[in-house]
Amino acid sequence: MSVVGIDVGFQSLEHFKTRFTRFKRFHGRAFSDPYVQSAKSSLVYDLAQLPSGSTGIKVMYMEEEKVFSIEQVTAMLLTKLKETAETAMKKPVADCVISVPSFYTDAERRSVIDAAQIAGLNCLRLMNETTAVTLAYGIYKQDLPAPEEKPRNVVFVDLGHSGYQVSICAFNKGKLKMLASASDAALGGKDFDEVLVNHFCEEFGKKYKLDVKTKPRALVRLYQECEKLKKLMSANSSDLPLNIECFMNDIDVTGKLNRGHFEEMCAGLLAKVEAPLRSVMEQAKLKKEDLYAVEIVGGASRIPAVKERVSKFFGKELSMTLNADEAVARGCALQCAILSPAFKVREFSITDVVPYPISLKWNSAAEEGLSDCEVFPKNHAAPFSKVLTFYRREPFSLEAYYNNPKELPYPDPTIGQFMVQKVVPQANGESSKVKVKVRVNVHGVFSVSSASLVEVLKPTEGEEPMETDLAGKEDESKMQTDQDDQKAQGDGQKDNADKKSETEEMETSEDGKEKNQASSAKKPKVKTKTVELPIENSLRWQLTNDTVNLFVENEGKMIMQDKLEKERNDAKNNVEEYVYDMRDKLHGLLEKFVSESDRDTFSLRLEDTENWLYEDGEDQQKQVYIDKLAELKKLGQPIQERYNEAEERPKAFDELGKHIQQFMKIVEAYKTKEEQYEHLDELEMLKVDKQVNDAMIWMNSKMNAQSKHNLNQEPAVKVREIQAKTKELDSACNPIVSKSKPKVEVPKDEKAEQNGPVNGQEGTEAQPGSPEKGAAGGTAAPESAEGNKLPEMDID
Repeated sequence: MSVVGIDVGFQSLEHFKTRFTRFKRFHGRAFSDPYVQSAKSSLVYDLAQLPSGSTGIKVMYMEEEKVFSIEQVTAMLLTKLKETAETAMKKPVADCVISVPSFYTDAERRSVIDAAQIAGLNCLRLMNETTAVTLAYGIYKQDLPAPEEKPRNVVFVDLGHSGYQVSICAFNKGKLKMLASASDAALGGKDFDEVLVNHFCEEFGKKYKLDVKTKPRALVRLYQECEKLKKLMSANSSDLPLNIECFMNDIDVTGKLNRGHFEEMCAGLLAKVEAPLRSVMEQAKLKKEDLYAVEIVGGASRIPAVKERVSKFFGKELSMTLNADEAVARGCALQCAILSPAFKVREFSITDVVPYPISLKWNSAAEEGLSDCEVFPKNHAAPFSKVLTFYRREPFSLEAYYNNPKELPYPDPTIGQFMVQKVVPQANGESSKVKVKVRVNVHGVFSVSSASLVEVLKPTEGEEPMETDLAGKEDESKMQTDQDDQKAQGDGQKDNADKKSETEEMETSEDGKEKNQASSAKKPKVKTKTVELPIENSLRWQLTNDTVNLFVENEGKMIMQDKLEKERNDAKNNVEEYVYDMRDKLHGLLEKFVSESDRDTFSLRLEDTENWLYEDGEDQQKQVYIDKLAELKKLGQPIQERYNEAEERPKAFDELGKHIQQFMKIVEAYKTKEEQYEHLDELEMLKVDKQVNDAMIWMNSKMNAQSKHNLNQEPAVKVREIQAKTKELDSACNPIVSKSKPKVEVPKDEKAEQNGPVNGQEGTEAQPGSPEKGAAGGTAAPESAEGNKLPEMDID
């Protein structure tokens, strides 16, 4: 399962007050965040500050105003997507891949992961939208260069509804490597919509004296119509109308706009297109000639002025081989399939990048202040782990932060604090060697994943001291890179490994002495052991485990409540559907099966029920609707049953008559001493004869009785009685007639000589229920209600 696009709202205008849109940028942000405060004015729902200081959304739930966190609202959306997927696949869904903008920070990413957990989903990977697009593009390509050859560089420009992202990816056969990414979080399709909305708000204010922004319902309608107009202008350059009926105060409004005027109004937005393009080329250190193609995706990329500027910058025709709206979703679906053991997918390696440089800082006794170190530079390969070595006598704290706040679309550069606990000095009083592993995982989230203390052991008497790898590496760098994760950097990073190691080497100690400046004399051999150390995390805007568990519990309760509400609505809809259905049928299909007085009574009851549904019955318990439907069916079911009986009765009588005729032919064949039946017992055949005659008399009497009944009366005989009589006849006769000898086949040519091709020639009678052809005549047919004789029939 893939889950993509968190910027989704409920489109029904009937529920515009609970229509949540554009909330994905509120993840991991405080209510006081400048972006949250600036976005409040353009929303049709209200925001509120949660006790933790984060952002919440006000909503009326179960006739009570509640404030849900952004994680809870996103979890509701994911729950709905999960239900949709389960309905489509007819199996439970537990795993997913979720896409997020590449410019998301650590706090925003952790917030989305918490939302997935609240929704009961296991997020296999939080995938950058740009990376998802590159996967959707590259996995199907059959002509990619071999791994040892020069890679194919492709630029991907994604201008979606709420963000603008550009990336460059290097493709080789079976792998892709992101080289660089740039973005503008303040440029997207919604910003072009905003320009149109402001334009028409001003126009309608002057023309119709309407203040649109004071009416949320009207504002929502205007946003919808402006989005449609924007799409139409992408295909037409002429004047296009915008018409909305009963817009406000029962006033119809109209306006018009053309593409040229629209582009003039959006000049400021269009000017922002080029900066990320230039930035990504500088980061990747590529020339325009090094690019194989420029692929453009995203709904807003259809705007001609945008395509024109992108094409002009690169000097290339734009490629549009990907579905502009579904490329991200397809990439996530492919990644989910790759990670799932249930699917067999072509091997394809993905190396992403760190969007912003990450540094660590700590208190340094040697320097009497703070020391810091950049552990993951911008565009470093991810996922990736590094090992840092510290020399400490006591617990110490590390603070992770983004070291370039200017390029961060987030007000707080702090990622979190990590306290390494239970650090003690060595037995001789010297500082202990502490190895700390830091990691950027597949979700793009930074963490201090582990810490260990290297304890020096004293050799026992008679034991030869030995040197271990860890003890002999005190001269090595403070920062080391895991071998397993280094493979994820790709070939290009391996070439620069030596250069990088020079800038990354560093050791610290409490007394300020460099550990690698010890005497060059041979060190004594020592034996060591590694002790794992606990780490206490204090992450920015991270939900606590107790809070997440509470939200999971609340989500479960709301799912159950939604289920009960759905059942209640279904019960109500069943009553309404029955009222409309029976009212139509009483004057149509069922008209002949109900008396005039009963029809009038039932019609009046249906009308009363309809009025009740829209008055006192608007909001009742499920059982009330079930009882109301049962009352109506007491009147309507007998009418429907009379109709069903009239439809099925002739078929049942025909089937019974068919079986009677077949057994009558067998009895007649026995009486004429036909070879196939002459060996049967006479008493048994008399029994068959009696059963057949009794069945024929019963059928004729019932048919005659039914013919005297009106259709609006209870039937004289019901279908189940006829079927029971047929079964009774078969049970009595079949065991006897089945003892007949098998028919001897006569060669075709001899049969023709003996009998000749005469129509209606008697043959061996077929057993009841057999498809074989029997005699066409020669036996009196049972009587019918119409002419007291059933028509003679061929048994096929």
